This record gives sequence, C-alpha cells and structure tokens, in this order.
Amino acid sequence: MPHCEANVPFAPHGKPVVRARRGQLGPPPSPNARAQHPAVFIPRRQKMATFVLVHGAMHGGWCWREVRQRLQSLGHEVYTPTLTGQGCRRGSLNPGIGVSTHVSDITELLWFEDLENVHVVLHSYAGVLAGPVAERQGDRLASVIFVGAFLTRPGECLLDVEPPAVAEKYRRIAAQNGRWLLPASADFLDQWGIDDPGLRARVAPRLTDFPLRCQTEPTLYDPSALAALRKVYVHHLNPALPSLQRFYQAAVAAGWETRQLACGHDMMLVDPDATADLLHSTATA
Repeated sequence: MPHCEANVPFAPHGKPVVRARRGQLGPPPSPNARAQHPAVFIPRRQKMATFVLVHGAMHGGWCWREVRQRLQSLGHEVYTPTLTGQGCRRGSLNPGIGVSTHVSDITELLWFEDLENVHVVLHSYAGVLAGPVAERQGDRLASVIFVGAFLTRPGECLLDVEPPAVAEKYRRIAAQNGRWLLPASADFLDQWGIDDPGLRARVAPRLTDFPLRCQTEPTLYDPSALAALRKVYVHHLNPALPSLQRFYQAAVAAGWETRQLACGHDMMLVDPDATADLLHSTATA
C-alpha cells in the first residue's frame, strides 16, 4: 500500500488529488482521464453569490432554512449562523452576551471561512450589528441588506431607537425576570405577521429568551466603513411594524436602494420563496 500523507485524499488510480485553493484553478485533467476515472470528476454548479443570513432576536439560523435551500438551488453559497445564546446555541445564554458578542460571531465566521464579496443579510435586531461588522470586515462585504431591520448610529443602543413606550416595557419585563433577559413569548408572533396555525406551532417553541444587554449595549464603530458599502433596505408591508418605519424613511432619504415585501416581519418564515427571490435579484442586479 502506498504511503499516504495526512489529509491528502487519493483518487481511484492511487495518485493524490490536487485540490485548488479558494479563487484558484487546479491543473487541467488529461484528455482521457474523464473516460478512465469518471467518478473523480464531479460537475459542480458555478457559484453565483455568497450570502450570510443573520437572524434577529429570539430566533436562530433555523429560521432561514427554506430561504437557504432555495438560494442554494440557484447556485448561491449560503451561511446561516446562529448567534450566541440563541436557537440551537441557547445553552450558552448568559447575562454577559451583548452586541459585541454577536458582532464577533459574524466577523469570526467571515474570517475563518475566508469569505469574500459577501452579501450580509441582517434581520430585525441584527441590523444594529452592521456598523461594527463593516468596520472590522468591510473589505469582505459586497453589500449589507437590511431586512425589516433596526438601525443605530455610533453610540446608540437598540432601546435608544425603539419607541420610548416599547423600550420602557422591555426594561420592565426584564426587571421581572432577573434583570438580564427578555423572555421569549408566542405573543410576538402576532406583531411578526405569523398567523398560520401550523407555522405558529412550529415557531413558538423555538423562540429563545433574549439578553437585555443586546438591547442596551451601544454600537461603537466608525461610520465611514459602512458608508462605503452598498446598502439595501427591505421594507415589509403586511403587516408593517410602526417602529421600523423611521428606518425605511432614513434609508430612502440617504439614497440607499430599497425593496418591499408584501408580508410580515418574519418574511423568511411566512414567505420564504418571495424572500429568496428578492435576495437573489438583489445580489445579481
């Protein structure tokens, strides 16, 4: 048996397979290699774009499943990370988790996967991560797509940009629950536009308690990095969330690209086909 170096795969003919690194082409096969060893050469669909889909509060990467599958079927490369303390990572939930934790979740993914020309899609709460992520890894981003998202300026936190009555309500609820988290509740499904009984039954038990620190920690960043990137704001209409109207108007006033979806806040769950189609058309425009 020939000696094999660690991590060097061998093809059926006993010679090592030479794999290309990201962005490089491997050596061309010999003219008759395909006929001799057809299993070695597996046709691959050309990648169109790279997406990182980031969920909002109380959700997890699971909420993007159908959107991810549709985008992948179109040839896109898609990542759906779950933020620390949320979704399948709920076991790590603790009072110290905040905006900076979740910024690191995204920037570490971009770096370790060595991603480039990424369309990062930020839903709801995740919109506040945009500035810090752009400052740290802006050279890896092709665009920032805000999907029904909150926006914060340097030094602002999420509760600073929520309507005052909502911010006070959340602080009061957190005070009744150890002062560090906002408990997950099926009551949120109504304002998020999820009214289908089957979908409600699937989503409600998967919602995760949300750390108050994610709502009170200021977003600290140099705005020039975000200003240099392509930005798209997606506004949902049925139902709309009054607390998000100001961000859509700000995007229009700033000259950002804007899109609209005729569904509720959890568009990736309520209408994954329309959401995927919108992301596809935005990335390939």
